Amino acid sequence: MRWTVKPAPSTKHIKELSESLKVDKLIAHLLLQRGISNYEEAKKFFRPGFEDIHSPFLMKDMDKAVARIEEAMAKRENILVYGDYDVDGTTSVALMSSFLKETYPNVATYIPDRYAEGYGVSFKGIDFASDNDFTLIVALDCGVKAIDKVKYANEKGIDFIICDHHRPGEVLPEAAAVLDPKREDCEYPYKELCGCGVGFKLIQALWEKSGGTVEELTPYLDLVATAIAADIVPMTGENRVLAYYGLKVINTAPRIGFKAIIGQLKKKELAISDVVFVIAPRINAAGRIKHGGHAVQLLVEENMEAAQRWAEEIEQFNTDRRQLDQAITKEALLQIHENQEEDRFTSVVYNENWHKGVIGIVASRLTETYYRPTLVFTKSGDKLAASARSVKGFDVYNALDACSDTLEQFGGHKYAAGLTLLESQYKKFKQQFETVVASTIDPTLLEPEISIDAEIELNQITPKLYRILKQFAPFGPGNMTPIFMTPQVKDTGYGKCVGEDEKHLKCKVVQNKNVTSSAVEKSFDAIGFNLGHCKDKITKNNPFDIVFSLDENEWNGNVSLQLKLRDIR
Repeated sequence: MRWTVKPAPSTKHIKELSESLKVDKLIAHLLLQRGISNYEEAKKFFRPGFEDIHSPFLMKDMDKAVARIEEAMAKRENILVYGDYDVDGTTSVALMSSFLKETYPNVATYIPDRYAEGYGVSFKGIDFASDNDFTLIVALDCGVKAIDKVKYANEKGIDFIICDHHRPGEVLPEAAAVLDPKREDCEYPYKELCGCGVGFKLIQALWEKSGGTVEELTPYLDLVATAIAADIVPMTGENRVLAYYGLKVINTAPRIGFKAIIGQLKKKELAISDVVFVIAPRINAAGRIKHGGHAVQLLVEENMEAAQRWAEEIEQFNTDRRQLDQAITKEALLQIHENQEEDRFTSVVYNENWHKGVIGIVASRLTETYYRPTLVFTKSGDKLAASARSVKGFDVYNALDACSDTLEQFGGHKYAAGLTLLESQYKKFKQQFETVVASTIDPTLLEPEISIDAEIELNQITPKLYRILKQFAPFGPGNMTPIFMTPQVKDTGYGKCVGEDEKHLKCKVVQNKNVTSSAVEKSFDAIGFNLGHCKDKITKNNPFDIVFSLDENEWNGNVSLQLKLRDIR
């Protein structure tokens, strides 16, 4: 990896903040890097509050959305809550439908089939609404580019309220309301909400209009926190407040569906990383392997026995997903190697038999291996569908936009997108995508970078430091886990490879430096996931530099600090 140390704040500012907050200078250093420079900002950071949640009516079209739902309820219309099959979509549908059903019975849910309908609003979904007398569709995490679909719905007498967070096209759909903070004419102060976050703003508006407060909606925030974590939106501003309280709900009073998932785990307290790597993949697995509707059923279930049955079924989907993901990744890596494409600026692979539900995960795996903007294609009906993933600093959405003449449709974000094209266009597109990326990417982005907050000595690491760092959570883009670098450490002689295929590295390190006779030279246990190949670098009594974050290790009831190694040189 390319090691980059972030610029250090000035000594003067570190000293001032350290004294003002009565904290260690290292803590002041880390806070200043996060844009926190005074007591008030620190208070908001360490104690996020509902007073930092914006009024939902600052969002363009919110008044229209509320009025249309109130009209639907007054006229006893049937409302269909529609969302995508991923975590953001299914949590959004669970959120909106369960909120509306508290006071209004004529509400149903619809998740498109990944294989029969694909991503976003579908004609089939609109036909379902028409056939079943739904006159209002609330679309979540999708719809901002569904101009032809919304027009088709209008012709059938169906209105749309769109709650989306993807970048809109030049023209917006002719919906009753389009809620999207990324609209150019929307002055909502926080632009980085996920789809479920936009859905939450709509229920906040409905609730506040009826005299309620945002604090009273806290029980819904377990869903919002899960979507924020899974969709990898910035963990700043409003997202951080929503995730902070949502994580508390997950740990103290989770909905029954979450309780059924968490019951299968051994952890006492879940961090946002557990939501990303444990809860989210299970919710996602339903839409990948079977149908996203299963995830919604689990998330709105109120009976524990039924929830446990749903959770067991979803656990099986997740096991199947893992097996598929491993097999397809192996085939895709072989395809790149056999075609000698390691020297290209992009990785683009295709097999008509690959499972459409896992190509996004495979694209992420290939990006980790070759560190290139990556596309994984499979057959989808009479077309090809692909998932795109990118490297840090490169906007794959813009690259796809530059190739749009060869695409049927595409959508997504800077780092992850989806697309479809005709099979006859595949070769042309593959070359065009390579040309666009090669001519626009900074070559340094093709080497993975690890961003280091500060260089420290092992003697600076204390339980108190770790306790304060834990309060920096929840972590995510814009507020990442602090990463440290310590030079010249040595293994104390116990370095070994552990885990399946001995992929991981376990060792105990001590800093190789002169210490005064009064100082105690500290040693720390360290674990390096996927760093087993570094064992020979550390076991010959040679000094080496490490990059790491701090972690806790629990073993036989004993809890100790350990270093989570990110890289070694």
